[in-house]
Amino acid sequence: MVRGSCLCGSVTFQISDAVGPFEICHCNRCRKKSGSNGIAMIGVLAEHYQLISGASYIQSYAAPILHMEPAYTSNFCKSCGSPTPPLEPSGFFEIPAGLLDDSPGMAPDKHIYTDFSAGWDKFSDDLPRYTLKEIYRLRHGRDFPPHIEIKTHYDADDA
Repeated sequence: MVRGSCLCGSVTFQISDAVGPFEICHCNRCRKKSGSNGIAMIGVLAEHYQLISGASYIQSYAAPILHMEPAYTSNFCKSCGSPTPPLEPSGFFEIPAGLLDDSPGMAPDKHIYTDFSAGWDKFSDDLPRYTLKEIYRLRHGRDFPPHIEIKTHYDADDA
C-alpha cells in the first residue's frame, strides 16, 4: 500500500497500485493549483484507491471550461489548502504525487502542456516534453480539433 495525506493530515488515503502515467503538467491551471512551475500527477484507478479519513475536509472548485468538457476541477483540503484526490473518484483519475507518503514504485515519465510553461521554467531532465497538441494526439490518436480555440487560464469566458 502507498499512503498519502494533505499537509495538515486531515485527509488521508491509500492506493494499492498506481497505473500511471506519471506526468508533470505545466498548464496554467496546474501551475496556479500548485503555486510552482507545474504539478506531478500520477494515474490511479478508483478501485485501487481508498479514502481513509477527511471526507468532510475535501472541497472542490470547477474552473471555467477553456477547450471542452469536463471542467478543470481542483480538489483541496479546506483546512490546510493542500491539493487532494477527489472526494468520490471513478474510473481513472490523477493524484498529485506530492501527497504520497510512500514511493509509488514509478517515476515521472513525461512533461505535458509545455507550451504553457512559465517563461522562467527551465527543464533540467531528459523526460519527453509534449505540447497541448502533441499530448492530445498521443492520448486520442488524432489531431487536436481545428475548430477549438486554444485558450489560456486568462482567456476563460467566466474567469
